Amino acid sequence: MLSATEDRQSKILEMLREELFLDITTLTKRFQISVSTARRDVLDLEEAGHLRRTHGGAVSISQVSQDPGNAARAISQKAEKMAIAKAVAAMVADGDVVFLDAGTTALEVAKLLIGRKGLTFMTNGADIIAELIRNDVSNFHAVGGEFAEINRSFRGPLAEHFIRQFSVDKLILNAASIDLARGLIFTGSPANASIQKAMIEVSSRTIVVADHSKFTKSSFSATAKIEEVGVVVTDSGARTIIDTVPEKLRKKFIIAS
Repeated sequence: MLSATEDRQSKILEMLREELFLDITTLTKRFQISVSTARRDVLDLEEAGHLRRTHGGAVSISQVSQDPGNAARAISQKAEKMAIAKAVAAMVADGDVVFLDAGTTALEVAKLLIGRKGLTFMTNGADIIAELIRNDVSNFHAVGGEFAEINRSFRGPLAEHFIRQFSVDKLILNAASIDLARGLIFTGSPANASIQKAMIEVSSRTIVVADHSKFTKSSFSATAKIEEVGVVVTDSGARTIIDTVPEKLRKKFIIAS
């Protein structure tokens, strides 16, 4: 027979299967327990590997040791990615040099930017390169290097060296996951993190794109601190999580409608 604590913690995990985020206040009201008891439950479940604590509550956890395949990512959260892309495209000014990180959300941004006046593009994404060529865009620089099929990107030492020869106005950076508790942006592998760090180094402003699912995952390699980037653009599904973080961090986020 389960103890009262075990039964309550089991129900908390059931709730997390349905909700993106559970805050401490919700737990205290749902189970008629104190704030300290709710926090202890969350801590116990985190230590058991069932969830991840974040500011003011908890999210379910799914370890992402590497990015999912490109085909799977292309259809995942499609509407949310298009909303994010629209918001990001509005942040780009005519005449900007724009670096598009390999990824499906950045590809949606590229589609919206094609045809804008005086833009110069850089990208390490094979699909983005193909999109630019298909639309007769000539003012772009393609990053070469080792090809990675997992996200159809070019990376490695040669790619990093190439990137560091330039200076760009805006970087559209993909994220595999975002950890609000630690204030970190993650990607799936050290190789991805290394090339993304090079992109950040040469960019005046970094715009991170991440749909709400990225806030419930944990990835292997840290790319940057949230406070170090310009903004993080996400969709309304992440609002309940973002609303719990301190103002200093919350102001970094933009919710695309």
